[in-house]
Amino acid sequence: MHVALNGWFWDQPHTGSGQYVRHLLAALTTLAPELRLSLIVPEQMHQLDHLPPKVDVLPMRVPIGGQIGKVWFEQRSFPRAVARLQADLAHVPYWGPPLRISTPLVATVLDVIPLAVPEYRQGLKNRLYTSLVRAAARGATHILTISEDARQGIQRLIDVPGERISVTPLAAEARFQPEGTPAEDNAVRARYDLPDDFVLYLGSYAVHKNIRLLAAAYTYVAPAVGADVPLVLAGNTPAAWGTPRFPDIPAYLRELGLTADQVHWIGPVAEADKPALYRLAKVFAFPSRYEGFGLGPLEAMASGTPVVACAVSSVPEVTGDAAYLVDPNDSKAFGGAILALLLDDTLADQMRQRGLVRARAFSWQQTAQSTLDVYRYAASYA
Repeated sequence: MHVALNGWFWDQPHTGSGQYVRHLLAALTTLAPELRLSLIVPEQMHQLDHLPPKVDVLPMRVPIGGQIGKVWFEQRSFPRAVARLQADLAHVPYWGPPLRISTPLVATVLDVIPLAVPEYRQGLKNRLYTSLVRAAARGATHILTISEDARQGIQRLIDVPGERISVTPLAAEARFQPEGTPAEDNAVRARYDLPDDFVLYLGSYAVHKNIRLLAAAYTYVAPAVGADVPLVLAGNTPAAWGTPRFPDIPAYLRELGLTADQVHWIGPVAEADKPALYRLAKVFAFPSRYEGFGLGPLEAMASGTPVVACAVSSVPEVTGDAAYLVDPNDSKAFGGAILALLLDDTLADQMRQRGLVRARAFSWQQTAQSTLDVYRYAASYA
Protein backbone atom coordinates (compact mmCIF):
# COMPACT_ATOMS: atom_id res chain seq x y z
CA MET A 1 0.00 0.00 0.00
CA HIS A 2 1.26 3.47 -0.91
CA VAL A 3 0.26 6.25 1.52
CA ALA A 4 0.86 9.93 0.72
CA LEU A 5 0.99 12.24 3.75
CA ASN A 6 0.63 16.00 3.95
CA GLY A 7 3.93 17.25 5.42
CA TRP A 8 3.11 20.95 5.86
CA PHE A 9 4.07 20.85 9.56
CA TRP A 10 7.22 18.71 9.23
CA ASP A 11 9.57 21.65 9.85
CA GLN A 12 7.54 22.85 12.87
CA PRO A 13 8.40 20.28 15.59
CA HIS A 14 7.46 22.78 18.31
CA THR A 15 3.79 22.41 17.32
CA GLY A 16 1.51 19.51 18.19
CA SER A 17 0.86 18.81 14.51
CA GLY A 18 4.59 18.78 13.76
CA GLN A 19 5.36 16.40 16.59
CA TYR A 20 2.49 14.12 15.60
CA VAL A 21 3.52 13.65 11.96
CA ARG A 22 7.18 13.10 12.90
CA HIS A 23 6.50 10.48 15.57
CA LEU A 24 3.82 8.72 13.53
CA LEU A 25 5.96 8.45 10.41
CA ALA A 26 8.93 7.11 12.38
CA ALA A 27 6.76 4.51 14.13
CA LEU A 28 5.08 3.44 10.88
CA THR A 29 8.40 2.82 9.13
CA THR A 30 9.47 0.56 11.99
CA LEU A 31 6.15 -1.25 12.32
CA ALA A 32 5.41 -1.80 8.63
CA PRO A 33 8.60 -1.59 6.52
CA GLU A 34 6.66 -2.89 3.52
CA LEU A 35 4.45 0.23 3.58
CA ARG A 36 5.40 2.78 0.95
CA LEU A 37 5.27 6.28 2.42
CA SER A 38 5.52 9.58 0.57
CA LEU A 39 5.71 12.95 2.32
CA ILE A 40 4.31 15.87 0.33
CA VAL A 41 5.85 19.20 1.32
CA PRO A 42 5.83 22.79 -0.01
CA GLU A 43 8.90 23.40 -2.15
CA GLN A 44 10.10 26.22 0.11
CA MET A 45 10.66 23.67 2.90
CA HIS A 46 14.41 23.19 2.53
CA GLN A 47 15.12 21.52 5.88
CA LEU A 48 13.78 18.00 6.35
CA ASP A 49 15.58 16.85 9.48
CA HIS A 50 14.85 13.54 11.20
CA LEU A 51 13.23 12.12 8.09
CA PRO A 52 12.97 8.32 8.47
CA PRO A 53 14.79 6.21 5.87
CA LYS A 54 12.85 4.96 2.84
CA VAL A 55 10.35 7.82 3.01
CA ASP A 56 10.00 9.54 -0.36
CA VAL A 57 9.64 13.31 -0.46
CA LEU A 58 7.75 15.21 -3.15
CA PRO A 59 8.07 19.03 -3.01
CA MET A 60 5.12 20.92 -4.51
CA ARG A 61 5.01 24.51 -5.69
CA VAL A 62 3.01 26.98 -3.63
CA PRO A 63 2.70 30.25 -5.59
CA ILE A 64 1.77 32.45 -2.64
CA GLY A 65 2.78 32.78 1.02
CA GLY A 66 1.01 33.12 4.33
CA GLN A 67 -2.31 31.56 5.29
CA ILE A 68 -3.58 31.69 1.71
CA GLY A 69 -0.52 29.70 0.63
CA LYS A 70 -1.29 27.09 3.28
CA VAL A 71 -4.85 26.75 1.99
CA TRP A 72 -3.51 26.51 -1.59
CA PHE A 73 -1.20 23.69 -0.55
CA GLU A 74 -3.97 21.82 1.25
CA GLN A 75 -6.63 22.23 -1.45
CA ARG A 76 -4.56 22.24 -4.67
CA SER A 77 -0.94 21.14 -4.28
CA PHE A 78 -1.50 18.14 -2.04
CA PRO A 79 -4.35 16.57 -4.06
CA ARG A 80 -2.34 17.04 -7.28
CA ALA A 81 0.67 15.35 -5.69
CA VAL A 82 -1.46 12.41 -4.54
CA ALA A 83 -2.80 11.98 -8.08
CA ARG A 84 0.70 12.26 -9.58
CA LEU A 85 2.01 9.56 -7.23
CA GLN A 86 -1.04 7.35 -7.85
CA ALA A 87 -1.11 6.67 -4.11
CA ASP A 88 -3.58 4.20 -2.67
CA LEU A 89 -4.44 6.44 0.27
CA ALA A 90 -3.98 10.05 1.36
CA HIS A 91 -3.46 11.09 4.99
CA VAL A 92 -3.63 14.68 6.22
CA PRO A 93 -2.22 14.45 9.77
CA TYR A 94 -3.86 17.65 10.98
CA TRP A 95 -7.19 19.41 10.52
CA GLY A 96 -6.66 20.65 6.97
CA PRO A 97 -8.05 18.05 4.51
CA PRO A 98 -8.91 18.87 0.89
CA LEU A 99 -12.50 19.10 -0.24
CA ARG A 100 -11.77 16.93 -3.29
CA ILE A 101 -9.16 14.24 -3.80
CA SER A 102 -8.74 11.23 -6.08
CA THR A 103 -8.10 8.61 -3.39
CA PRO A 104 -9.61 7.52 -0.06
CA LEU A 105 -8.71 10.12 2.56
CA VAL A 106 -7.79 9.77 6.23
CA ALA A 107 -7.72 13.03 8.18
CA THR A 108 -6.42 13.51 11.71
CA VAL A 109 -8.31 16.05 13.79
CA LEU A 110 -6.15 16.52 16.87
CA ASP A 111 -8.70 18.79 18.53
CA VAL A 112 -11.61 21.09 17.74
CA ILE A 113 -10.27 24.15 19.55
CA PRO A 114 -11.34 26.54 16.73
CA LEU A 115 -14.93 25.44 17.35
CA ALA A 116 -14.82 24.85 21.11
CA VAL A 117 -13.03 28.03 22.24
CA PRO A 118 -14.87 31.28 21.39
CA GLU A 119 -11.70 33.38 21.06
CA TYR A 120 -10.64 31.27 18.06
CA ARG A 121 -13.80 32.07 16.14
CA GLN A 122 -13.10 35.79 15.89
CA GLY A 123 -12.23 37.29 12.52
CA LEU A 124 -13.65 36.59 9.08
CA LYS A 125 -10.58 34.67 7.84
CA ASN A 126 -10.65 32.35 10.85
CA ARG A 127 -14.35 31.63 10.37
CA LEU A 128 -13.93 31.01 6.63
CA TYR A 129 -11.02 28.61 7.14
CA THR A 130 -12.81 26.76 9.91
CA SER A 131 -15.90 26.39 7.72
CA LEU A 132 -13.75 25.03 4.90
CA VAL A 133 -11.94 22.37 6.93
CA ARG A 134 -15.12 21.48 8.82
CA ALA A 135 -16.83 20.69 5.51
CA ALA A 136 -13.76 18.85 4.20
CA ALA A 137 -13.50 16.70 7.34
CA ARG A 138 -17.09 15.54 6.83
CA GLY A 139 -16.05 14.21 3.42
CA ALA A 140 -13.05 12.22 4.68
CA THR A 141 -13.24 8.45 4.40
CA HIS A 142 -12.19 8.16 8.04
CA ILE A 143 -11.06 10.49 10.81
CA LEU A 144 -8.37 9.84 13.39
CA THR A 145 -8.21 11.68 16.68
CA ILE A 146 -6.23 11.30 19.88
CA SER A 147 -8.69 11.04 22.76
CA GLU A 148 -12.24 10.01 23.49
CA ASP A 149 -13.03 13.57 24.52
CA ALA A 150 -11.81 14.83 21.13
CA ARG A 151 -13.87 12.15 19.38
CA GLN A 152 -17.01 13.35 21.13
CA GLY A 153 -16.15 16.94 20.20
CA ILE A 154 -15.78 15.96 16.54
CA GLN A 155 -19.15 14.22 16.61
CA ARG A 156 -20.83 17.19 18.24
CA LEU A 157 -19.13 20.14 16.51
CA ILE A 158 -18.21 18.77 13.07
CA ASP A 159 -21.20 16.42 12.84
CA VAL A 160 -19.31 13.26 11.88
CA PRO A 161 -20.82 9.89 12.91
CA GLY A 162 -18.90 8.09 15.64
CA GLU A 163 -18.31 4.99 13.50
CA ARG A 164 -16.18 7.10 11.14
CA ILE A 165 -13.84 8.25 13.93
CA SER A 166 -11.05 6.21 15.54
CA VAL A 167 -9.08 7.16 18.65
CA THR A 168 -5.31 6.67 18.43
CA PRO A 169 -3.72 8.10 21.61
CA LEU A 170 -0.30 9.70 21.59
CA ALA A 171 2.70 8.68 23.70
CA ALA A 172 5.80 10.13 25.34
CA GLU A 173 9.03 9.39 23.53
CA ALA A 174 11.47 6.90 25.08
CA ARG A 175 13.91 9.75 25.82
CA PHE A 176 11.62 11.01 28.59
CA GLN A 177 13.04 9.05 31.51
CA PRO A 178 13.31 9.65 35.27
CA GLU A 179 17.05 9.07 35.23
CA GLY A 180 19.44 11.18 33.21
CA THR A 181 23.16 11.78 33.29
CA PRO A 182 24.32 14.38 35.83
CA ALA A 183 26.29 16.13 33.09
CA GLU A 184 23.21 16.48 30.88
CA ASP A 185 20.97 17.70 33.69
CA ASN A 186 23.58 20.14 34.98
CA ALA A 187 24.11 21.51 31.47
CA VAL A 188 20.38 22.19 31.07
CA ARG A 189 20.22 23.78 34.53
CA ALA A 190 23.06 26.10 33.58
CA ARG A 191 21.74 26.82 30.08
CA TYR A 192 18.43 28.15 31.40
CA ASP A 193 19.77 29.48 34.72
CA LEU A 194 17.44 27.24 36.70
CA PRO A 195 17.30 27.27 40.52
CA ASP A 196 17.73 24.12 42.59
CA ASP A 197 13.96 23.71 43.04
CA PHE A 198 11.17 25.05 40.87
CA VAL A 199 7.65 24.43 39.58
CA LEU A 200 7.52 24.15 35.79
CA TYR A 201 5.05 25.17 33.13
CA LEU A 202 6.05 24.27 29.58
CA GLY A 203 3.74 25.08 26.69
CA SER A 204 2.07 27.92 24.84
CA TYR A 205 0.33 30.95 26.30
CA ALA A 206 -2.87 30.73 24.26
CA VAL A 207 -6.08 31.55 26.07
CA HIS A 208 -7.22 27.93 26.46
CA LYS A 209 -3.99 27.10 28.30
CA ASN A 210 -5.47 28.97 31.28
CA ILE A 211 -2.19 30.54 32.45
CA ARG A 212 -4.07 33.18 34.42
CA LEU A 213 -5.27 30.38 36.72
CA LEU A 214 -1.67 29.24 37.28
CA ALA A 215 -0.54 32.79 37.99
CA ALA A 216 -3.34 33.30 40.52
CA ALA A 217 -2.57 29.91 42.06
CA TYR A 218 1.01 30.98 42.64
CA THR A 219 -0.14 33.82 44.86
CA TYR A 220 -0.99 31.05 47.35
CA VAL A 221 2.26 29.17 46.75
CA ALA A 222 4.73 32.06 46.82
CA PRO A 223 4.07 33.18 50.45
CA ALA A 224 4.87 29.65 51.65
CA VAL A 225 8.00 29.03 49.58
CA GLY A 226 9.25 32.56 48.87
CA ALA A 227 11.86 32.78 46.14
CA ASP A 228 13.22 29.31 47.01
CA VAL A 229 10.78 27.53 44.67
CA PRO A 230 9.85 29.91 41.83
CA LEU A 231 7.44 29.22 39.01
CA VAL A 232 9.39 28.70 35.78
CA LEU A 233 7.47 29.58 32.60
CA ALA A 234 8.92 27.92 29.50
CA GLY A 235 7.84 28.00 25.88
CA ASN A 236 7.47 30.34 22.93
CA THR A 237 5.85 33.62 23.88
CA PRO A 238 3.46 35.35 21.44
CA ALA A 239 4.51 38.21 19.19
CA ALA A 240 1.94 40.41 20.95
CA TRP A 241 0.27 40.06 24.34
CA GLY A 242 -3.21 41.35 25.05
CA THR A 243 -5.10 39.81 22.12
CA PRO A 244 -8.19 37.57 22.36
CA ARG A 245 -6.01 34.50 21.81
CA PHE A 246 -3.12 35.60 24.04
CA PRO A 247 -4.09 37.37 27.28
CA ASP A 248 -1.47 39.72 28.69
CA ILE A 249 0.17 37.38 31.20
CA PRO A 250 3.11 39.67 32.12
CA ALA A 251 0.64 42.45 33.02
CA TYR A 252 -1.45 40.00 35.05
CA LEU A 253 1.62 38.87 37.00
CA ARG A 254 2.35 42.49 37.86
CA GLU A 255 -1.29 43.00 38.87
CA LEU A 256 -1.04 40.02 41.22
CA GLY A 257 2.18 41.36 42.73
CA LEU A 258 4.28 38.39 41.68
CA THR A 259 7.93 39.40 41.27
CA ALA A 260 10.74 38.25 38.99
CA ASP A 261 12.14 36.27 41.95
CA GLN A 262 8.90 34.33 42.19
CA VAL A 263 8.22 33.82 38.45
CA HIS A 264 11.06 33.16 36.00
CA TRP A 265 10.59 33.36 32.23
CA ILE A 266 13.05 31.18 30.30
CA GLY A 267 11.53 31.35 26.80
CA PRO A 268 11.75 28.66 24.12
CA VAL A 269 13.27 25.32 25.09
CA ALA A 270 15.18 23.12 22.65
CA GLU A 271 13.54 19.74 22.08
CA ALA A 272 16.71 17.98 23.23
CA ASP A 273 16.56 19.81 26.58
CA LYS A 274 12.98 18.95 27.49
CA PRO A 275 13.59 15.59 29.25
CA ALA A 276 16.15 17.14 31.60
CA LEU A 277 13.91 20.17 32.19
CA TYR A 278 11.04 17.93 33.29
CA ARG A 279 13.36 15.85 35.51
CA LEU A 280 14.76 18.91 37.25
CA ALA A 281 11.33 20.29 38.16
CA LYS A 282 9.75 19.49 41.52
CA VAL A 283 6.23 19.76 40.05
CA PHE A 284 4.85 20.15 36.53
CA ALA A 285 1.83 22.49 36.43
CA PHE A 286 -0.63 22.14 33.55
CA PRO A 287 -3.69 24.38 33.99
CA SER A 288 -5.16 23.94 30.47
CA ARG A 289 -8.94 24.08 30.00
CA TYR A 290 -8.94 22.21 26.71
CA GLU A 291 -6.62 19.63 25.13
CA GLY A 292 -7.00 17.18 22.29
CA PHE A 293 -4.72 14.92 24.32
CA GLY A 294 -2.31 16.70 26.68
CA LEU A 295 1.14 15.36 25.88
CA GLY A 296 2.91 17.60 28.40
CA PRO A 297 1.58 15.81 31.50
CA LEU A 298 2.45 12.43 29.97
CA GLU A 299 6.01 13.54 29.20
CA ALA A 300 6.37 14.90 32.74
CA MET A 301 5.07 11.67 34.27
CA ALA A 302 7.44 9.61 32.10
CA SER A 303 10.25 11.82 33.43
CA GLY A 304 9.32 11.10 37.03
CA THR A 305 7.83 14.51 37.81
CA PRO A 306 4.54 14.85 39.76
CA VAL A 307 1.79 16.65 37.84
CA VAL A 308 -0.91 19.11 38.84
CA ALA A 309 -3.54 19.61 36.14
CA CYS A 310 -7.22 20.37 35.63
CA ALA A 311 -9.94 17.73 35.67
CA VAL A 312 -11.33 18.74 32.30
CA SER A 313 -11.33 17.78 28.61
CA SER A 314 -9.02 14.88 27.73
CA VAL A 315 -6.60 15.38 30.64
CA PRO A 316 -8.19 12.79 32.99
CA GLU A 317 -8.04 10.23 30.15
CA VAL A 318 -4.31 10.75 29.86
CA THR A 319 -3.34 11.01 33.51
CA GLY A 320 -5.76 8.56 35.10
CA ASP A 321 -5.12 8.57 38.87
CA ALA A 322 -1.46 9.57 38.36
CA ALA A 323 -1.91 13.34 38.59
CA TYR A 324 -3.37 15.75 41.12
CA LEU A 325 -6.45 17.07 39.27
CA VAL A 326 -8.46 20.13 40.32
CA ASP A 327 -11.23 22.37 39.01
CA PRO A 328 -10.07 24.62 36.12
CA ASN A 329 -11.62 27.69 37.78
CA ASP A 330 -10.27 27.18 41.30
CA SER A 331 -6.91 28.92 41.66
CA LYS A 332 -6.80 28.26 45.41
CA ALA A 333 -7.21 24.52 44.87
CA PHE A 334 -4.57 24.56 42.13
CA GLY A 335 -2.15 26.38 44.41
CA GLY A 336 -2.96 24.02 47.27
CA ALA A 337 -2.22 21.01 45.06
CA ILE A 338 1.18 22.45 44.12
CA LEU A 339 1.97 23.13 47.79
CA ALA A 340 0.89 19.62 48.79
CA LEU A 341 3.34 18.08 46.34
CA LEU A 342 6.13 20.46 47.36
CA LEU A 343 5.68 19.89 51.10
CA ASP A 344 4.60 16.24 51.33
CA ASP A 345 7.42 14.00 50.13
CA THR A 346 5.32 10.86 50.58
CA LEU A 347 2.52 12.21 48.39
CA ALA A 348 5.01 13.44 45.76
CA ASP A 349 6.70 10.03 45.62
CA GLN A 350 3.34 8.27 45.34
CA MET A 351 2.32 10.46 42.42
CA ARG A 352 5.74 10.03 40.84
CA GLN A 353 5.44 6.23 40.90
CA ARG A 354 1.88 6.31 39.59
CA GLY A 355 2.99 8.60 36.79
CA LEU A 356 5.78 6.29 35.67
CA VAL A 357 3.34 3.37 35.50
CA ARG A 358 0.73 5.42 33.66
CA ALA A 359 3.18 6.72 31.06
CA ARG A 360 4.23 3.16 30.15
CA ALA A 361 0.61 2.41 29.13
CA PHE A 362 1.06 4.55 26.00
CA SER A 363 3.40 3.89 23.08
CA TRP A 364 3.91 5.18 19.54
CA GLN A 365 3.98 1.56 18.37
CA GLN A 366 0.36 1.20 19.54
CA THR A 367 -0.52 4.48 17.85
CA ALA A 368 1.09 3.34 14.60
CA GLN A 369 -0.65 -0.04 14.70
CA SER A 370 -4.07 1.55 15.20
CA THR A 371 -3.32 4.00 12.40
CA LEU A 372 -2.22 1.20 10.08
CA ASP A 373 -5.48 -0.65 10.79
CA VAL A 374 -7.41 2.47 9.73
CA TYR A 375 -5.25 2.81 6.61
CA ARG A 376 -6.16 -0.72 5.53
CA TYR A 377 -9.82 -0.17 6.27
CA ALA A 378 -9.99 3.19 4.44
CA ALA A 379 -8.00 1.93 1.42
CA SER A 380 -10.62 -0.76 0.87
CA TYR A 381 -13.02 2.00 -0.19
CA ALA A 382 -10.99 2.71 -3.34
